[in-house]
Amino acid sequence: MTDDVRNIVLGVIAAGISAALGWLTRSYVWRRRLRRKQAFFGLPGNSECLLVVNREAGGGDSAVHRHDVFALLELSALVKECSAHVQIVSHDGARQGFGERTEFCVGGPGSNRRMAAHLQSLLPGVKINTGPEPGPDRAAFQVGSERYRMESGVAEYVLLARLTGGQDARPVFLLCGQRAITNQAAARYLVRHYEKLLRKHRGNSFVLLLKVVNSQAYGPDVVELVGDVTRVAQAPLPAAPHTSHRAAG
Repeated sequence: MTDDVRNIVLGVIAAGISAALGWLTRSYVWRRRLRRKQAFFGLPGNSECLLVVNREAGGGDSAVHRHDVFALLELSALVKECSAHVQIVSHDGARQGFGERTEFCVGGPGSNRRMAAHLQSLLPGVKINTGPEPGPDRAAFQVGSERYRMESGVAEYVLLARLTGGQDARPVFLLCGQRAITNQAAARYLVRHYEKLLRKHRGNSFVLLLKVVNSQAYGPDVVELVGDVTRVAQAPLPAAPHTSHRAAG
């Protein structure tokens, strides 16, 4: 074998080894990232989860707002990426506890009975005005002693929560917004930022208050983090609020 042929053979072998090592590294990184994602969402391979669907506010019992449908589609894609399976149930048909399967519950308490039950039992520090009367406090959030009013199409609020009942329990995710478009914004925020949320909260429960800015122009894409309200949301409400926020504030 001449030196030129030997060099060519060695070059081919080196290229093959480098390609194999590169593939193994990428495969390891992908699997590690998938495992972290599955752990955060409580969705190991071939597991099942619930998507709890609300009804459209003011619509029929089976009507679902199109933005809520978009939120469900984003969450369904997330579940598929985790190699898990999804079961979609109506908000008034999910008569079971939580912790055995991961749950994504979408919609405010006025359109989702299960959300109302979750808020009452898991987040006693949150109160949402579900009354039909028009006025500045319609759909307003009270979180602890703070009140957050909605300015439709300009500034609207949504709670995004990951809650667990114990170390081995699967999480329940709450996407509780003042309007359907805010539910979609919360779903998109969760999908896009889960790695940052995982690093910060390390698999623990959290409750975030998000503000959707100028949805009439930007849809569900412009979202600001108002703050982490986990502690106050899980504590009983004070006797009366002392601060009110205009939605744009």
